[in-house]
Amino acid sequence: LNRWQDISMNRMEKLEKLIENELSSEVYDYIFCLDIDTKFYGRWGAESLGRLVGVIHPWFFDTPRNQFTYERRPESLAYIPAVEGDYYYAGAAFGGSLEDVHHLTKTCREHLNIDAANSIEAVWQEESHLNKYFLLNKPSKLLSPEYMWRGINEGAAQIKKIRFANVPKNYAEVRPNP
Repeated sequence: LNRWQDISMNRMEKLEKLIENELSSEVYDYIFCLDIDTKFYGRWGAESLGRLVGVIHPWFFDTPRNQFTYERRPESLAYIPAVEGDYYYAGAAFGGSLEDVHHLTKTCREHLNIDAANSIEAVWQEESHLNKYFLLNKPSKLLSPEYMWRGINEGAAQIKKIRFANVPKNYAEVRPNP
């Protein structure tokens, strides 16, 4: 895994296997996948729990659907036509019941593998596949961008409280390849 994209795409398989090999034998009701380069700034509680939980991406919460950066190439299993889609979901935060998250991660991993076998990489890797999954399997709980904000000092009039946000970083250093 030499590229940040490969590491990012690998998360679906890692989470799928974690649920299968370790968590399914335990008594866990919910699981959340959160980017490691993030920080809690406010309460994140029971209000965020649901069978399948998606978070509206902070860059697209007030953007028209036709401007979402969905995968637009029909050759990819992550493909979403310009006339479809409800929200653009953040790949940096999602969760839900163990069973539902397992199904999500397994499906996304399978689709990522099929795309790879066909020499296709979706525009936003696993986030593109997550968005396709949520298009076909609507989240039972939709969280606002306050649950996955981009930059604690970047405000928006609609966002009154930032609960969780990316830690500032030098993208040229941590993502050296395009």
